[in-house]
Amino acid sequence: MHEEFLDSIILTVNLWEVTTLKLKKNSLYIAAIFGAFSVSSIAENHGRSGDDTGSGAVCEGFGPQTPRDIDSMNGENKRVFTMAPSYQEMNLCNIHFHNNAEHKAKDFSIYAGEGDHGHGGGYQCQISKSLSKAELMPPKGEVCKGLKSGDTIEVHWVHSSCDIKPGEGLGSCLSESCANPDLRVETQVFTVVNDRSAPSFDELTYQGNLRNGYHQAKALPNNTGDPVEFLGSTTGPKYTEQQCSPMQVTWSVRPQCGKVDINSLGEWCKDNVFNEDHAHGVRKLVTNPKLLSKIK
Repeated sequence: MHEEFLDSIILTVNLWEVTTLKLKKNSLYIAAIFGAFSVSSIAENHGRSGDDTGSGAVCEGFGPQTPRDIDSMNGENKRVFTMAPSYQEMNLCNIHFHNNAEHKAKDFSIYAGEGDHGHGGGYQCQISKSLSKAELMPPKGEVCKGLKSGDTIEVHWVHSSCDIKPGEGLGSCLSESCANPDLRVETQVFTVVNDRSAPSFDELTYQGNLRNGYHQAKALPNNTGDPVEFLGSTTGPKYTEQQCSPMQVTWSVRPQCGKVDINSLGEWCKDNVFNEDHAHGVRKLVTNPKLLSKIK
């Protein structure tokens, strides 16, 4: 779930005047929330890596972190919060995708390397190595600022308990009257193919869809295995095991790769309510059990 976070904490806190809401005792936490969800900082954190190289002491006092190997159930983090409701009982607030998979599972376990500032790292789908020549054909023109046939992406449908409308950045997931929402991220890893008969990303997007009064995507993948649910955090290359995210997020990650038509992704990147036009970087896989929740 998105990067791009802590640049406008003071501005946002002053703007929303959290002290007038009698939240002084929680001002640091509220500032972290508002900073994490500011539109400008979200865009930066998802595309920018932190200065930490991964060495040093592991974070202390933080809740469970993300991404993780969803085939491993183990976790020793003691911070517990309530699972968010079903996405069908929440408002979709943002859709974005990452360059390669942030999470790891049997189906997406080909290590792509460290990457460059979060880009090019992470994991690739097993099926990406057995595509046809037709599926690997380059699309006409540039797609999503550099996306190529055969690439792996991880898509995040972010949902909020706030009464909001979908929009740009994770700032769209909260409001002045709803500063500490429940958050849920529905997740699917895809191999991108040049095949107009493959599933279209248009079928999974948002175009003003309302269902039972909630903003929802047209559909979510339902043929890639039962989602693995767990407690975690926001992601993106800004965060490491030494620089942890303070946010509390319920994750739902489908364990199998799917295919998606690169041409449909290209059309979405040209025009969507989220102003998303490129793949975001990935956060390095979290492996320290002290930073992971137990998957039940």
